[in-house]
Amino acid sequence: MLKKWNSAFTSLAFSYMSIVLVIVLALCSVFYIYFSGSYKEELRSKNQLILENTARTIETSVLQRVQQIYLELSLGKKADLRWAADSAFQTDLSRAVELQELLKSVAASSSDIVQGIHIYEPKHHVLLSSIYGMNFQADQRESAVYYKDWMEEMRSSTQSSIWTRARWVPEDIHSSVPGGSGENLITYAHSYPFQSSGADSDLIIAIDVKESAIQGIIENMIPSQYESTFIWDPSGSVVAGLDQVVAEQPGTSGLHQWMREEESGSFNDKLGSTSYVVSYETLPSTGWKIYSAVPASLFYEQSLVVNKVILAICFLAILLGVVMSGIWAKAIYSPIKRLVGRIKDLSGWTPEPAANAYTLIDTAFVKLNDKVSTLEETLQASSPLIKRNAVLHLLHSGRTGLPHEEELKLLGIGREYRHYACLLLNSREALAPLSSGNMQAVMERLIHQLESLHLPECRVIAEELPDKNIVVILCADESADVLLEQLSEQVLPEARQFLGLDTQLSQSSWADTLSDIPAIYTEAQTLLKYAYFLPGHHVLKDRRLLEREDSLEEIPQTMLLKFKDKLQARHYAEIEAAVEQMVQAMREGRYPADYCHFILASTVFIYSDYLKSVRYKDPSQGHSDLYNQYLKVTSIQCFQEWLLDSVSTFLAHTEKRNSDRALSTLESAKHYIEDHLSGDLSLEAVSSQVFLSAKYLSRLFKEELGITYTDYVTSRRMERAKTLIEKQNMTVEQIASTVGYATAAYFIKKFKDNYGCTPGNYLRSMANRA
Repeated sequence: MLKKWNSAFTSLAFSYMSIVLVIVLALCSVFYIYFSGSYKEELRSKNQLILENTARTIETSVLQRVQQIYLELSLGKKADLRWAADSAFQTDLSRAVELQELLKSVAASSSDIVQGIHIYEPKHHVLLSSIYGMNFQADQRESAVYYKDWMEEMRSSTQSSIWTRARWVPEDIHSSVPGGSGENLITYAHSYPFQSSGADSDLIIAIDVKESAIQGIIENMIPSQYESTFIWDPSGSVVAGLDQVVAEQPGTSGLHQWMREEESGSFNDKLGSTSYVVSYETLPSTGWKIYSAVPASLFYEQSLVVNKVILAICFLAILLGVVMSGIWAKAIYSPIKRLVGRIKDLSGWTPEPAANAYTLIDTAFVKLNDKVSTLEETLQASSPLIKRNAVLHLLHSGRTGLPHEEELKLLGIGREYRHYACLLLNSREALAPLSSGNMQAVMERLIHQLESLHLPECRVIAEELPDKNIVVILCADESADVLLEQLSEQVLPEARQFLGLDTQLSQSSWADTLSDIPAIYTEAQTLLKYAYFLPGHHVLKDRRLLEREDSLEEIPQTMLLKFKDKLQARHYAEIEAAVEQMVQAMREGRYPADYCHFILASTVFIYSDYLKSVRYKDPSQGHSDLYNQYLKVTSIQCFQEWLLDSVSTFLAHTEKRNSDRALSTLESAKHYIEDHLSGDLSLEAVSSQVFLSAKYLSRLFKEELGITYTDYVTSRRMERAKTLIEKQNMTVEQIASTVGYATAAYFIKKFKDNYGCTPGNYLRSMANRA
């Protein structure tokens, strides 16, 4: 028996050795080919990673720093750029000197990358520079050749900013002596105000960036490829790099075939008789691409060592396989013994004496099958949760990849449909009052009913979202709008039946693949944001609402100021008109939904601050939290009703309080002020007219109107002045005298303090709106 076992062992050992030899020899060939190429690819990836780090360093250390300098100048409090945009820029030389000193200090603080900072006023052609001082008719001087490029490009640009190519600028641009020292500079120019285009800007802020700063980063991070690394702009012009002279010489125009539209990548190409591995990376702030070319021979030379190492490893593997095959043959029965022992340990079962190992293994598989059946039942009970996760996975597959085939089958998408659409049902407001258990029950019945809707050759999937809204995905073979209309007409009655009130839904456009579902889901989410502002629209599908999301238009500040002024004047009809005008603008304008919510919140804060200033307490609620009340409002129509109802209650209560606190006397003072705006309106003079002490009259204004006596007089004078300016038939001096100011200069200062602009600027803004 032992001899027979040894014979079988020998045969088994030889069979193992044969298998090992065949496998190892086959792997020798595969590894020799694969790993050599893989190592080359690793070298290429490493080269790409170094270039990516270089591009990121240039982006953060130079480009973003320059943009931050612009933001600090345009938004900071140290530089009054609004003054620079006014005509006083040319006459008030002391402030111009202060501004130039500020520019010098900013440029000096970033002297490692910045050469100089310039402010150009295109209307009067005035340039104020940290290096060149103030130049009038700057674009017509001989030295304009060194900065005229960014001036002309910005004045005709529809964009708010530009980056120029590197060009040589002498140290002294006014010198007529040729040669001399200088430096290659790249200019970043941006409009002011921030959101205006270059053609519409009041000012242009330009920052000269040293090309040497960029070159220093490249040389420091990729010294071996420094001389073959350069930067191109999207038009194919070399922006920066030591190789730009070579790139523009005859015979090297082939470099332009290296231009790619992708953000980053790597490819092989020939230039002349030399093969190169070219890597490129995009600089996000400018759209420029940095290219680095490495001779292909470098990769092949480094891979030879790897090939030799692979061959040596394969040879050792053969030797090791021969030894191990004997060990494996000897231990052939060992796994079965271990498996039997493991089954006994886990099950605690003691077999009958006659039972062998195979019987034990068979019994263990029967028990395992029973447990699998139990697990399937558990999974069936958990299928709603699994389905919900599958829907969420599908809606966000742009970040995590498409769902697995099993998940799609669970959703009932057993085959690929040709078209998909998405509806979003606004159920959150209706479900909010319900308890958690009732909410879940209503949601499950509604989802089941929606998925039971019948549309020919279509599949309807409905599911609850984390925000308690319901998403409905329509899978169809034909992209007909009538299908969406039919589905919407069936969904709304079902939602009304289960939720107990009218609701709204948004309707996306059609998508062609599953991978496009996240995009149309986002589109439906965006449309549903406007349900608040369009409560009468049960189906939101107007694509013009999507354009509002990208709009940069702003609601005129005069609307908020008008609401604030009329609130202080306590004229309910005018307050109602101001609120109606604001609501109408939000419903019919092109303003983004989030921006409109911000304006509504600002209106609530203005109203709340005013109530605090006059120490008003709601008779029924005391100090009420207006902002939390606003958050519970479900539509802009309800917002308007809620706000006007609150204002009406406030005015009624205040009116009653005023009748008890000398309202007639206060009204007499207000009428006297209105009739004598050009005269003496000191507190003492007016108090004597209404037969009150100056101190008591001042306290009445503060307590009843929420503002001081002086602020009230100023506001009425400014309101009268604004009316006279709009008529455009009086000079500033005449208007100042009419409203009680001895000098036009002091009147202009007070007007600017109240409205943020001079009378002249206000008149021009009125003309532009007309």
